[in-house]
Formats: sequence, C-alpha cells, structure tokens
Amino acid sequence: MSSIKIEYRGSITCLTLNRPEVFNSFNKEMALSMQQALKDCTSEEVRCVIIRGNGKAFCAGQDLGEITDPDGPELKKIVSEHYNPIIRQITELQKPVIAAVNGIAAGAGANIALACDVVIAKQSAAFMQAFSKIGLIPDSGGTWLLPRIIGFQKALALTLLAEKVSAEEAEKMGMIYKATPDEEFDNVIEKIAGKLAGMPTKGLAYTKKAYHLAMSNSLSDQLDVEEQYQFKASKTYDYNEGVDAFMNKRKPSFKGE
Repeated sequence: MSSIKIEYRGSITCLTLNRPEVFNSFNKEMALSMQQALKDCTSEEVRCVIIRGNGKAFCAGQDLGEITDPDGPELKKIVSEHYNPIIRQITELQKPVIAAVNGIAAGAGANIALACDVVIAKQSAAFMQAFSKIGLIPDSGGTWLLPRIIGFQKALALTLLAEKVSAEEAEKMGMIYKATPDEEFDNVIEKIAGKLAGMPTKGLAYTKKAYHLAMSNSLSDQLDVEEQYQFKASKTYDYNEGVDAFMNKRKPSFKGE
C-alpha cells in the first residue's frame, strides 16, 4: 500500500497521506513519495491540488520510530531532504493547493498544512506545534509561517507551550481559512476545489507568487512586483476570456492558459 494515495479527478489532483496506522506520520519513503507526487502536479493538466489524510488524523508529523532507529536517517537530513523540499514545492507550485485537514495536524504535519494556500479543517480537527515537548524547534517552515499568519506573540506562546488549537479557534485567530462541520467537510472541499480548478490558473499562480514576495518586500518593491505580474496576467488567454465574458454578459470558460 502506497504511503501517498493519488487520485485524479479531472483537473483536480488529490494527494492523501496514507499511513493511518501511525496517524500519517512521515518517514523517508512517504516524504520522497510526496515530493514525487507534488512534482507530478506541475503538469498543466492539474489546476488544483488537495492534500488530506487517511483515517482519523491529517498528519502527526515525523515518525519518531525512524529517528530512534540506529540505521535511520539523521534529523538534519530528515529536515533538509524530506521536509524542506515539500514546503518549497507547495509554496512554489503554480496552482492553488488546498489543505483538507480531517484530523489532528501536529508538528511538521501542522506546518505542511499551513504552507498550503487554502486551509479547511473539520471542526473536530486540531493543530499543534508539538516540537517543544521533545526539546526541538519548529521546522517545515513553522517559525516563518506561523508568526506571519497569527502574529509573533501568539505564535511564540502557542509554540513554547505546545498548546493544541481547535479548528474553530484556528479560524477565529486567522490561522486557517475555514472550520466546517464534520458532516459537511467533504462537500465543502470538493466545492472549493472545483471552483479553484475552474478559475484562471495562471492568474491565481501570479497572485500566489506576489503574496509570497510581499512577505519580505517593501511597499515600493511590491508595487513593482504587482506591475510585473499584472502585465504577465494581462497576456494570458484567461484574461481575454474573462473580459470578453464580462462585456458580453456570459459565463467565462477559463482554460488555465
């Protein structure tokens, strides 16, 4: 059984973390499989990606059994070769990525979710920066992502205390986009994924890139970024289609081109 289950639903690709017996915690095989799956998602046929977990959890982070195995990889190698590439792939992927958080997202699992573009969680789900419980620091982009999402003081306190944050609390503090009733979760995910997959994919990619650049740019530099990417967006098929549809009062048919 593959540790990453891949489903193709037209222009939507769903990647399911598939080690439910260990709450979808990562080992080397799973991390490398995830990297390959995300690489495959760069195909133009894919216009939206969903990442979710199989079973009760989204992802419990690193499989500690691998760390404590004398023959297993060193922690430095796990961070540099397993998690860092995944975070870079998610944030640099030129299409929207949805984190469908179906259960606990802890440690690296929480930060993989937060690296996604739209984070939707079941109301029964929760998030935790669990690193301090075993004397480690957040990795997988946690120290960069969380303070920028919810603010320095709140992020640091939640991390030091390793406090569990419910999905509803996460939504209220702006950590995630939406917490949804468990029974509505699958329908909400499919509806949002379908909407994103039918939108102007290149325009969404340019928006995603501009937002990431804004995290470290000055206003003046960001105005230049907006100018650059607005020009690129204006040269796409979907821009012309959108304008023509608006002018002629019809529904646009975007191709992601």
